[in-house]
Amino acid sequence: MNIIQLAQYLPGVKEPDRTLGLSEKLKWTAIVLVLYFVLGSVIVYGIQENAVAQLKFLEIIFGSTFGSLITLGIGPIVTASIILQLLVGSKILNWDTKTPEGRAMFTSAQKLLAVFFSFFEAAIYVLAGAVPAAAEYLIPFVILQLAAGGILIILMDEVCSKWGIGSGVSLFIAAGVSKTVFVRIFSPFEGGVISGFVHNLMSGEPAQALLSFLPLISLIMVFVIVIYAQAMKIEIPMAISMPFGKFAVRRWPLRFIYTSNIPVILTAAVLANLQLMGMSVPLLKPVAEFLRAPGPNEALGLKFAVILSGMFSLIFIALSKFVFKKYTLRMCILGGLVGLGLGILMAGTRPIPEIVLGDVLRAVVYTLFMIGGSILFSVFWVNTAGMDAKTVAEQFKSSYLTLPGFRRDPRIIERILERYIPPLAVLGGAFVGFLAAFADLTGAIGTGTGILLTVMIIHQFYEQISRQHVEEMHPMVRRFVGV
Repeated sequence: MNIIQLAQYLPGVKEPDRTLGLSEKLKWTAIVLVLYFVLGSVIVYGIQENAVAQLKFLEIIFGSTFGSLITLGIGPIVTASIILQLLVGSKILNWDTKTPEGRAMFTSAQKLLAVFFSFFEAAIYVLAGAVPAAAEYLIPFVILQLAAGGILIILMDEVCSKWGIGSGVSLFIAAGVSKTVFVRIFSPFEGGVISGFVHNLMSGEPAQALLSFLPLISLIMVFVIVIYAQAMKIEIPMAISMPFGKFAVRRWPLRFIYTSNIPVILTAAVLANLQLMGMSVPLLKPVAEFLRAPGPNEALGLKFAVILSGMFSLIFIALSKFVFKKYTLRMCILGGLVGLGLGILMAGTRPIPEIVLGDVLRAVVYTLFMIGGSILFSVFWVNTAGMDAKTVAEQFKSSYLTLPGFRRDPRIIERILERYIPPLAVLGGAFVGFLAAFADLTGAIGTGTGILLTVMIIHQFYEQISRQHVEEMHPMVRRFVGV
């Protein structure tokens, strides 16, 4: 019995037997989203009260709510994907994911591993004390509840992928981050941005009131940078090659962020799993603690310096675009260095604490880890998801597409695409890794990784709807979204 046959015994979601319209896809997506929030409100029976506060930082990455039925979140799915990406990318599993059989093997193995990790991670959470049971005899029951919630997330992801819009993994991350951002901004209690600003202002502390807005400023900066980067692309002219001639059609875009948000999701998941293992493996605890991004109230001087660096980079980019008309990259680097220098000089003055060497070293290591991991997973994803130059060239051939001025030979198209796709995979992966680390270091609301992922996910949903269902939109809606 092979992996595909074994996976058929697991519960699954049937593919739709017809083409679904926009309204039906939105309906199923809304159902999944409501069910996700409902499950996040159901507390697991038999756990200790107020015992999961130490793991709140993992909720953003895993799209989970600790202590509820969705405590595991997308953790099992992403962990299974990471392991398979590494095994297939390193050729330990010699599966050709460019063929239908190879993709079926990969998908079936991923589902089997995700179900296995639902039980495995549930046991780790409970036995390591991350989600402790109230009594020893309740341990098996708590593990089963957590595992059942993980399997429900897997099925909901399938429903969203086959019947809804986008993927459940992306939807759950965006939903969790959006909820966190809304609560952090408008919460009337301690920790709310607006309430903190008003409280400090009324207490006669205008400097602290301004500092309370730093997370919101970071959020806006990340949003602007991601939207700008999403529009960066290389356009390759395409033509339809027919026996009686070639006809120009359109330009095919190769986006700068070629592999989208997948690399940073996988890198953040590796970091989250490492920190989770650090709770139960003493040898890994110092490493996990060192790689953790600074919390909301840690290294405030460093956060201030990084925010100034980003703001000056944006200002200098604007100058290069509208004043000097050139040297964009150089101006960006110069602006970042100017802002960082000013931030470090101001960090020693009150009320901002001084930047210590340990904070700087930790920030550098964390940034390099995010960049290196994102590059690695970006390259693996290109090779396993059918996005490499050879596979794309074969797709061109099957669609009767070619490049103007060249013969309809996939080897020629592959050679042309090889100039762009590998560099874009590396540069795009490095960019999203750096941006996620930058936003994390600024203390952005919802964490930098969460905000980066959410903005990219919403942009992907918009693109998918505008590309696949533009004809079904009302003319007023079409004009509003600009399609």
